[in-house]
Amino acid sequence: METAIIKIGNSKGLRLSKTILEKYNIKDKVEMILEKGQIILRPIDRPRENWEEAFKELNANNDDELLLDDVFDDENFEEWN
Repeated sequence: METAIIKIGNSKGLRLSKTILEKYNIKDKVEMILEKGQIILRPIDRPRENWEEAFKELNANNDDELLLDDVFDDENFEEWN
């Protein structure tokens, strides 16, 4: 695919279509990789972003109970020695 380089203030940039942004799940930022004469743009995927705040809120609401027991009845720790 060929695309034009456009002027953005004192810099230049690429314009990506809405279709490309949606298809590759590109939001506000991309990772730019410079490799062997190529520029690779990769969407930044942070699936666990803001989990820390969510866990703190769960704890504050006393809603952070374990769904499974820590140790199962049939666990055999001997085989790990």
